Amino acid sequence: MNAPFRLACIQINSGNEIMDNIDVASALVKAAAADGAVFISLPECVALLEPDTNALLRKSFKEVEHPALKAFCALAVDLQVWLHVGSLAVFSENGRIANRTFLIDPDGEITATYDKIHMFDVELANGEAYRESAVYEAGKAAVTAELPWGRVGLTICYDVRFASLYFDLATSGAKFIGVPSAFTRTTGRAHWHVLLRARAIETGCWIFAAAQCGDHAGDRRTYGHSLIVDPWGNTVADAGEKPGFIITDIDPAQVETARRMVPSLANARDYSVVA
Repeated sequence: MNAPFRLACIQINSGNEIMDNIDVASALVKAAAADGAVFISLPECVALLEPDTNALLRKSFKEVEHPALKAFCALAVDLQVWLHVGSLAVFSENGRIANRTFLIDPDGEITATYDKIHMFDVELANGEAYRESAVYEAGKAAVTAELPWGRVGLTICYDVRFASLYFDLATSGAKFIGVPSAFTRTTGRAHWHVLLRARAIETGCWIFAAAQCGDHAGDRRTYGHSLIVDPWGNTVADAGEKPGFIITDIDPAQVETARRMVPSLANARDYSVVA
């Protein structure tokens, strides 16, 4: 259970053509697997970064019909790896779209899914505005899943600003937490590194965050810098600003070491707020 394993984060510049994005992502997954990765994480919106809401609706699928999910399940079997599909836009039961993570095992089976809880509804000082809640249905449940090396917590992008979610995942047994993202360049430059390092320090978890990078359709600009952060808060791999992948050996035993030195999870206390 505590044996080290090799993890990779894929960084791509997704466009608005699904099959093209699948091809690019698959090639990088194959390269990471050839470099020894047995757990490979993909970014948020890996198969489609579509700024037009009507086009997004036309290009979304039910989970069982999504061509990217079918392709990635087959790829996991072919390469005999665990594949963490950062997120795909899939229709939920009520006809709205969920921004959904998929965890796929080496048999091509989906072992866990997670729908993004926190919607990115913001207006930035430079005029950028986002209203994810107008398009996506927010998730209602935090999710952990068992890997051969320990339990993993599943989150997506804007979730990273809500520390209580990460505390709950860690206290539910997570040793590793994924944060697949399409962070804006503006907020990424200001907050990306410090937020991910903070979540690692607070939880004593390995944090891995596969990210989108570059310029996209509709003047969308993402930050890149896919990161792997150890449980002590050290950045051990940073992908920079261009497509590619980062890879590192993950030692699960470092989780216990960090938590022994600073047992903040064990020391947490209930309290009231007096106004």
